[in-house]
Amino acid sequence: MALAEVKPARSSLSGLLLLLSLVVLACLLALGTWQVQRLQWKEALLAQIEARINAEPADLASIERVYAETGDVEYRPMRVEGAFRHAGERHYFATWKGQSGYFIHTPLRLEDGRFILVNRGFVPFDRKKAETRAEGQIVGGVRISGLARNGIAEKPSFIVPDNDISKNIFYWKDLDTMARTAGLPDTARVLPFYVDADDTPNPGGLPVGGVTRIDLPNSHLQYAITWYGLALALCAVLFVWWRRNRRSA
Repeated sequence: MALAEVKPARSSLSGLLLLLSLVVLACLLALGTWQVQRLQWKEALLAQIEARINAEPADLASIERVYAETGDVEYRPMRVEGAFRHAGERHYFATWKGQSGYFIHTPLRLEDGRFILVNRGFVPFDRKKAETRAEGQIVGGVRISGLARNGIAEKPSFIVPDNDISKNIFYWKDLDTMARTAGLPDTARVLPFYVDADDTPNPGGLPVGGVTRIDLPNSHLQYAITWYGLALALCAVLFVWWRRNRRSA
């Protein structure tokens, strides 16, 4: 093959590799920029949560107004008064401080006859049955302080098991089903959000309140540095390749 025929072939191959490299570079830069945007969003979200949890507790009427306006009451401190309907407690599978067990969600009957579910806190596996922690089954009026939490409309992931209604074990917080299976009156009105009770001790020590987890990983800066670093490395490779081709031209 003549030398003149080899050079166009090499030139075509070099052009293709350059094009592919530029496409990869564009993708790396786009991914890095996306992570920067995600970083800004996550920092704003964390700042919002921090401001909310440090606010003064609001009464139920105020929380309801916020929910009606925005549909979002997540992590807002609140107070609520009523009487527990312990027979309707629902059990949410959970771990707390390395121990497996359940979060106890109990309907609280309000003065106006409506109900709100209260996550009273954690109990170990062997204390699932209410009779094993009778001291904590408070009778009469109570005042609960805690954080309001949004309900969720659907199972968060396909890897989460389906709720086992027959055994009263919930793997995701389907508030509608929790309320429907709690033995409440057919005409009962249940609020569309719930309350995570604070860590005020219950008689007998169970349930253990204050179990709200606020753990939002924020690794977007590291991801952005990784993508931008790969883009820089690719630029360096392309520069070396360009110089070598220029010398051999």
